[in-house]
Amino acid sequence: MGMVFRMGRRTGCINMTRTDQQIIQQTRQWIQSFVIEFNLCPFARREMNKDSVRIQVSSARTVENALADFMADIELLNVNLDIETTLLLFPFFLDDFFDYLDFVYLAEASLLTAGYEGIYQLATFHPKYCFAHTSVDDVTNYTNRSPYPMLHVLREESVEKAISAYGNTDQIPENNMAHLQNMGLDAVKKLVSDLMGGTQ
Repeated sequence: MGMVFRMGRRTGCINMTRTDQQIIQQTRQWIQSFVIEFNLCPFARREMNKDSVRIQVSSARTVENALADFMADIELLNVNLDIETTLLLFPFFLDDFFDYLDFVYLAEASLLTAGYEGIYQLATFHPKYCFAHTSVDDVTNYTNRSPYPMLHVLREESVEKAISAYGNTDQIPENNMAHLQNMGLDAVKKLVSDLMGGTQ
């Protein structure tokens, strides 16, 4: 997925060949052919069909710039109510999963400091996502593995309405994990690799 460089203990992934538009297109393909196709998120199809999902590429290579891009995205959501949710992609940064988790903590703290608690919430996705108490090659990790590190910014009010309309959402993660286990690790890895053009 590109060349890896070192920034202190942090690593970043430089995408030398893909344009922002290609990165966005890969992400859309992942949503359509993986998330929606296997119903990993029962709310994704409706919002994609409504064209209310904003996919934005951040060029950040530092924590400071990544946080600035994140907060700029929040401000954009504040004044554009027709945008239901945002996927903010970091293709040049946060390749290391633990660095990514550190960044998520900072992003959530920034929301709290800015007075957005209860207004926005974050869902997390990363190419190397690994749930606690699972091995790296556990197929269930792919429920949260995305083509690029990303923050999924959701309006909390909309999430509450969707949950109320859907009913019991607690079963969704378990259903997703069971479905991927039935598919098997090799099949899931091949599908994801194909979506990324064979680069994963």
